[in-house]
Amino acid sequence: MGRVTERRKVLRIRDGAVSTRPDTLVAEEPLEIRLNGKPLAITMRTPGDDFALAAGFLVSEGVLASAPDLRNIVYCAGATADGSNTYNVVDVTTAPGVTVPDITLERNVYTTSSCGLCGKASLDAVRTTTRHPIADTPPLRVTPELLSELPDRLRSAQRVFDRTGGLHAAALFDEHGELLDVREDVGRHNAVDKLVGRALQSGDVPLSRTVLMVSGRASFELAQKAVMTGIPVLAAVSAPSSLAVDLAAETGMTLVGFLRGSSMNVYAGEERIALRAAAVRA
Repeated sequence: MGRVTERRKVLRIRDGAVSTRPDTLVAEEPLEIRLNGKPLAITMRTPGDDFALAAGFLVSEGVLASAPDLRNIVYCAGATADGSNTYNVVDVTTAPGVTVPDITLERNVYTTSSCGLCGKASLDAVRTTTRHPIADTPPLRVTPELLSELPDRLRSAQRVFDRTGGLHAAALFDEHGELLDVREDVGRHNAVDKLVGRALQSGDVPLSRTVLMVSGRASFELAQKAVMTGIPVLAAVSAPSSLAVDLAAETGMTLVGFLRGSSMNVYAGEERIALRAAAVRA
């Protein structure tokens, strides 16, 4: 899709000099996700990987757990009054036997590019609906040195960010630090959903031997998405929220924040961090 970026005219002021020029911006458009023909959610996203985004969203909602749960995803033609296809509405069809939520007016949700679904009700739902408990056996072990390399590897893989400066990114790495996939989006939760959705479509869920690296903060919603797919390690360049730390501790996930250079804070699951004995200080 050619709608990832758009051009806009701007007035540029630099050291008192004024000029006009076109600027490249990241595109943001609404995506309506329908489930078996019924509207379920609207999210603000960067167009692209829409099918993966929808699939990943439904993983985090506990509807899809593996590739066989998904029958089909299509764009809805005639989504507007004049019958044109805007490519902003997708319909996800689940396989027979998949339990779907009761779609009511209360169930319909709207997620913004800056904040997705969060709150105590969602925390309770994670405890009861995740079908991929974190179970990395043998336990995944990563060194601080390996973790310290991930932000730069993520940044170097961000293609659209270089043109716009306005995108979040999420990447999956294996336990040896090899990049498996990276997605960008105006919403950090969408970037993670795109990763998860692609993994589901490829039959790679649960992601029990991976590290999820995100470009911003580690909110509850991102921790929730990691937990729902069995990811044992979540790392972020910025701060986690208290609820994200609580969820990580309760589910056995390792949560690393403020990952910048050789510095980082480990908020939960420190047993997966391979420390040299001499380096551990009280």
